[in-house]
Amino acid sequence: MSDLAIELHWQRAEPALTAGKYSNEHTVQYNSSFDVQVDSAPDWGGDPSNTNPEQALASALSSCHMMTFLALAAKAEWPVASYHDYAEAHLGKNAKGQMSVTRIDLNPVVRFDTGFSVDDAEMARMQDRAHRYCFIANTLADSVEINIR
Repeated sequence: MSDLAIELHWQRAEPALTAGKYSNEHTVQYNSSFDVQVDSAPDWGGDPSNTNPEQALASALSSCHMMTFLALAAKAEWPVASYHDYAEAHLGKNAKGQMSVTRIDLNPVVRFDTGFSVDDAEMARMQDRAHRYCFIANTLADSVEINIR
């Protein structure tokens, strides 16, 4: 199997590393060419113009789910014309009382070529299959909800 990597770089900007008085802003580099500015979530003092790890987790799940759905749809000869998702990570305390991403909601909207459609039950089955085969979803276990629109 593949080993997939990123590079992360953080440099202290303040004179000293003092609790509550330093920036978490850092850069994550993908494939030695694409940099993303990352910070804490805004509720934890991060810059809202940067992404945060919780958004990145929701993004990874949403992307994986979509790619799995498209692979299954192609095998089923469903002519998918577009796919849109609004993924939302929810923060809270887990069963151990620790802060965590307690749930990620996916809200996929699938459009087909003109003249093709599937009923709600067929779409639900295909979305369920995509969820079961998505590597990221399998990593996260039970914390994903798929709300088909």
